[in-house]
Amino acid sequence: MTNDKKAKIYADCLLKLKGLLEGEQDDIVKMASISSVLHQAFEQFYWTGFYRMIDGVLVIGPYQGTPACIRIAVGKGVCGVAAETGETQIVDDVHSFPGHIACDAASASEIVIPVRNRIDGEMIAVLDIDSTSQKSFDDMDADHLESIIAQFF
Repeated sequence: MTNDKKAKIYADCLLKLKGLLEGEQDDIVKMASISSVLHQAFEQFYWTGFYRMIDGVLVIGPYQGTPACIRIAVGKGVCGVAAETGETQIVDDVHSFPGHIACDAASASEIVIPVRNRIDGEMIAVLDIDSTSQKSFDDMDADHLESIIAQFF
């Protein structure tokens, strides 16, 4: 996919989400809508969803895709590292990621975006997107996904 096409899809997603979520305050509603819109827009997004921070553990939240791990410890796997460091993780080959948690053997690459409450900066979730192809995500994806998250949390 060309960068221009990818940028257009992200712009369309953001526009759709702004329309859907105008004035919405409920985080679960926002997470469900973001997961759905992104998952439907990108053919390579095999699993798209959130793990919510509950009592210091990442707990599966709204998502689109196959069944996945229910709970992930902070610091474990790609999601746990993103939650622990507060930094976006782009993994070209999940099977070479130290400590990768194989929730679904079909997953080959992954991007995880930390989600912070804009009021106090508290880590409230991570956005996790998996692909069945290696090297599916890059800095452009990170920039657009971080921007989408910043709009709604």
